[in-house]
Amino acid sequence: MPHGIQLRAVPYDHPDAVKLNDQVQLEYQARYQGDGDVTPLDPAMFAPPNGLYLLAYDAHDTPVASGGWRAMDANGEGYEDGDAELKRMYVIPEARGLGLARRILADLEADARRAGRTRMVLETGDQQPEALALYASENYTPAPNKFGHYRDYDSSRCMTKPLTP
Repeated sequence: MPHGIQLRAVPYDHPDAVKLNDQVQLEYQARYQGDGDVTPLDPAMFAPPNGLYLLAYDAHDTPVASGGWRAMDANGEGYEDGDAELKRMYVIPEARGLGLARRILADLEADARRAGRTRMVLETGDQQPEALALYASENYTPAPNKFGHYRDYDSSRCMTKPLTP
C-alpha cells in the first residue's frame, strides 16, 4: 500500500463517506447516462458485525477511496443465505492505480469471513471495465443468476467469490 495511506472503518453516513458516495454517483451518471445507483441503502446495513464500511485516507487526511459490505440472506432479489454484498467500491481518479481498491477488497473479504459470511457477491455494470477486471483478477466469477436492485438490467454484471477459510 502506498506510504501514508490509512484504512479506517467509518459509518456509512460519515461526512467523508457521503462525499465519496456523491462522487461515485456522478461517475455512475456519466457512465450510464442516467441516474446514479438507487439501490436502497441504510447506514445500519454496514454496522459491524453485519457489515463494514472502509475509507482510505491519504497522508493529508483526505478520503481517496471507499468500499463496504453488508450481510444479505436469501430473499426475492436472488441472494443466498450467508452472502456478503460488496457496495460502493470507489477510488477517486487521482488515486487510481495505487492498489487501493485491491487493499479495501481484501480487508472487506477478511472481515466478512470473520463474521461468518460464506460468499461475497457484487453487482457492477458493463460500463465499468476497470471494476470487472479487478474482480476477475481477484477470483470473482460471473454469477449463474443475477441478484440485487439491477438484476433485470441488461448492463448488470453480477459476480461471486466463495469466502472459504
